[in-house]
Amino acid sequence: MSVKKILQFGDKRLKRVSRNVETVDKDTLQLIDDLKDTLHDSTGIGLAAPQIGILKKIVFIDINDNYKPLLLINPKIIKKIGKEDSIEGCLSYPGYEGVVVRPKRVIVNYKNQQMKDLQIETDGLLAKALCHEIDHLNGILYTDRAKKVYRIEE
Repeated sequence: MSVKKILQFGDKRLKRVSRNVETVDKDTLQLIDDLKDTLHDSTGIGLAAPQIGILKKIVFIDINDNYKPLLLINPKIIKKIGKEDSIEGCLSYPGYEGVVVRPKRVIVNYKNQQMKDLQIETDGLLAKALCHEIDHLNGILYTDRAKKVYRIEE
C-alpha cells in the first residue's frame, strides 16, 4: 500500500498521452494498488495513472457507496450521447473548478484487471468522471475544455 504524490497543474507529464497496457504483471498490480490508495487518501472520486506520473492507460474511480469502485484498463469512449454543463475540479488542480461541457451519457469499452473486455453505459456523475479521467490518459486536462475556470472560495 502506497500513497503517491499527485502531479500538479503545470507539470508537463500531465499533457502527455499514455500507453496501452498489454499485460497485467506485478508492476501493473502495484500501480493499481497505488491508484486506489492515493485516491482513497484524497478528496477526489477518480484518479488516472498519469496523475501519479505513470503514463499507462489505467483509471480508478470510486464515487460513493451507491457505486462499486471501478477499475478501467485501456478505456475508450465509443459513444457520447447528449451534452450538458458540468462543474468539475481535479486533484491535479486543487483550489479551482471549471465549467465543462460533457456528454449526458457515455458508452465506454475497457478491460478489467484480468484483461477481460467489458463495456459500461452510464450517465450522471459517473459519465462525467469517466470522461474526465479518460481525458487524463490522452494528455487533456479539464481546463483545456473548460468554458470558465475559477478559484473556489474557502
